[in-house]
Amino acid sequence: MFRRRFIQGMTLASAGVCIATVRTVEASEKKTVTYRVKGFSCVTCAVGLDAMLRGHEGVIQSRSSYPNETTVVEFNPNVVTEKSLKEFIAELGFIAEEEHKRNE
Repeated sequence: MFRRRFIQGMTLASAGVCIATVRTVEASEKKTVTYRVKGFSCVTCAVGLDAMLRGHEGVIQSRSSYPNETTVVEFNPNVVTEKSLKEFIAELGFIAEEEHKRNE
């Protein structure tokens, strides 16, 4: 049930509905956080999570790794909070625990 939104989003992304946008953000408006992600069952989960996160407002970049069970999210803290990122990831059926945070 939790993965329904994830699967729907991936279906739309694979159908070409998601349009890539170029985002320019000042360095002072960027924040990077690394999450340990529980719930990846295959590499497609990591790729799908990246696709969904990149479409989320305020997310600049996302890089997930199935073997490492991590995702690195670069985002604009003026637009989206870490709490809302974790909640969004949870809505997709995964559990995100903060691993390491740094400013860029």
